[in-house]
Amino acid sequence: TDENGVYTISRLPAGNFTLTVRALGYQTLNQSVQVKGLVNKDIILKATPYEAEEVVVTGTARATSIAAVSQPLTEVSQDYLQQNASTNIIDALSQVPGVSGITDGQSICKPVIRGLSYNRVLTINDGVRQEGQQWGDEFGIEVDPNSVDRVEILKGPASLVYGSDALAGVINLLPEKTLPEGVVNGEILYNYQTNNGLINTSAHLAGTKKGINFSMRIDNTMAHAYQNKYDGYVLNSQFSNFNYDATLGIHRKWGYSQLHYSFFNLKTGIVEGVRDSTGAFMKQSVDAGANPIYIKATNQDLSSYTPLLINQTIRHSKLVWDNSLALGKNSLKAIVAYQQNLRQENNDITIPNTSNIYYALTTVNYDLRFLTPLSHTADLAIGVNGMDQNSSNKGTLLLIPEYNLFDIGAFATLNKKIGKLDVNAGIRYDARQFKGHQDYTDSNGVQLPSTDPNALLRFSAYNSNFNGISGALGTTYQFNSHVYLKANLGRGFRAPNVAESGSDGIHDGTVVYEIGTHNLSPESSLQIDITPGIKTKNFSAEISFFSNTVSNYIYPKQLKNANGTADSLRSVPGFTDAPVFLYTQANASILGVEAALDIHPASIKWFDWYSSYSTVDAHLTGVPDSTKYLPFTPPARLKSDITFSLPKLGKSVTNTYIRVGVLYCFQQSKVYQASSTYMGLSGPELLASQSATPAYTLLNAALGGDIMRSGKKLCSIYLNANNLTDVAYIDYMSRFKYYPVNLGNGVNRVGVYNMGRNLSIKVLIPLDFSKTQSTQNKTDKVYKEEID
Repeated sequence: TDENGVYTISRLPAGNFTLTVRALGYQTLNQSVQVKGLVNKDIILKATPYEAEEVVVTGTARATSIAAVSQPLTEVSQDYLQQNASTNIIDALSQVPGVSGITDGQSICKPVIRGLSYNRVLTINDGVRQEGQQWGDEFGIEVDPNSVDRVEILKGPASLVYGSDALAGVINLLPEKTLPEGVVNGEILYNYQTNNGLINTSAHLAGTKKGINFSMRIDNTMAHAYQNKYDGYVLNSQFSNFNYDATLGIHRKWGYSQLHYSFFNLKTGIVEGVRDSTGAFMKQSVDAGANPIYIKATNQDLSSYTPLLINQTIRHSKLVWDNSLALGKNSLKAIVAYQQNLRQENNDITIPNTSNIYYALTTVNYDLRFLTPLSHTADLAIGVNGMDQNSSNKGTLLLIPEYNLFDIGAFATLNKKIGKLDVNAGIRYDARQFKGHQDYTDSNGVQLPSTDPNALLRFSAYNSNFNGISGALGTTYQFNSHVYLKANLGRGFRAPNVAESGSDGIHDGTVVYEIGTHNLSPESSLQIDITPGIKTKNFSAEISFFSNTVSNYIYPKQLKNANGTADSLRSVPGFTDAPVFLYTQANASILGVEAALDIHPASIKWFDWYSSYSTVDAHLTGVPDSTKYLPFTPPARLKSDITFSLPKLGKSVTNTYIRVGVLYCFQQSKVYQASSTYMGLSGPELLASQSATPAYTLLNAALGGDIMRSGKKLCSIYLNANNLTDVAYIDYMSRFKYYPVNLGNGVNRVGVYNMGRNLSIKVLIPLDFSKTQSTQNKTDKVYKEEID
């Protein structure tokens, strides 16, 4: 709107819409509006110290309020993303209750929802499922953090709308909203962090003119090795990340159509954690005979922004065609996308320019949905979606076969409001066809055609067909304007991934030999959520209880030798004897609680105290106690932040905030303990890595505000200090806790520790290229266009 609150929204097709109105210091208003011709709508907002829920789109066919969604759903705003320091997008979300991340250094973080990860968590970006190599321990999410406007996190089975792999939930990374007619603006972002020397620069420009919208962004991030007080600079943890994206679309009365392209390019070092007797990091090199050796890393190696020769490169390209057509009171939504993921690892110093691991994955996604309002209080959606996928191997170290995958799923969802009761229900059927290809190599692992006389069979061809039914029934009951209760029963479905069904080789990231099982059954889950909550002008509180039973849970089971007296080991050229793991199945039980309390007294508008607690217990049933706990189950966590806000600090500074917070991570003692060799460790090192991960406490602080001049915003400044007291800790979700012992200073410390104290400064400079017109001229022009 303009300064008087006057607004116009043009080029809308006839139909039902959700209108969202937000203003600082007022309660957000979400209201259903029926558009047919010219509609006048005046809005009066209520002053309040807190904002209501955002309109969400995740897991629903039509945008709706969080209050009407029965599944636990958390909305992460753009303000939250800007006001917190991170090194990747999942790292930025890892402190949300119920969400954490499996880290592999500062550039790679895999999402975990309620104790489940890998192919059990689905990431949506730009409206389509992100397809990289989700099965890999050391593979992250290929998304530019600065391209994300806000995030919606759906916890619990979400297979109903998204199909296989949404067993634990969905992380929906939503792009920027289309700008209003006649508006052209952008921003320049600069971020510097002290611990790792991170430098992030981003430039963005977007606008809409005569119903044509566009957006362009270019982004570059680089960081040298991070540091902590026990390890110093962690060798080869540096990374560089270059991204760009562009969008072009058209909006008319018949709906909209837009094309979006993005490119993500990450080069990151691979931390090995090898040290000498003094605790100094060692790097790979070669001797005079070109044999691999380790030598002491130089100061240049530790401080350089360029990763060493042992590194990983990921390039992800994506093209999305997004359409919405108005069909009377109904609408038809169609999305088609093409993705290419190229992932290379160079981890043999004797062949530095050859990728040992090189996966080339191409995916075509499709999604077609028909939405129809059955009445003013009910709507129905039916749809079909899926993907066609092809993977090929171009490296020298083979773990998985080349394959083709095709899946398709059909679903129907119904949302109905009955007085104070909102009902969400739906059903879905999925079918997936998987074809693993036959593959031949020579004795050194180099791929050969089957007709070559030196060809050895590396992978046998196999076919697997999977199908499953998903369903959900949930309700939200609003007892009064303050108290509500949500309950949801959901059944999820997940087909085995390529690693689980087809692995046969050394997994270089974990240094174990993995064997897949062709005839695995698909996983299915049954989860119950109950969430009571209360919201008043002085405080809000919510607690979620959930129970998730996963049938046919797939996991790698370590094998014993023929005598059953020791771990089974397999020799692989270039590696020490590797313990053997076979993918098998059992039932799993996951129980947990998430709670949040937000105190914001109406009489003290500048004060807010937010606290959250989350805990989850995840274990296999019917197996020995020493092997029953699922790996990477996050420990209990308590987080508490106090924020002081000042709308104005003189004439030059507005929207100032000061935040002080504490994060307490409890000890995780429920760990897998049975094996005698794992992750390349044995003896005391292994026992230390499998013992209880100690608790730790981190103190954080933040400060920020908008710098104004003559009533216009010059820039926004965000200052963050993470781990203020420079605590040395290893998080249970870090893969670095398995790394070798550090003998330095006479103290045997297993693993590589997390980042120490880190100060971050962000400067966001807004750009406005819109032509200035009087509100009346704008309104008259738009009205004339509507009449024409």
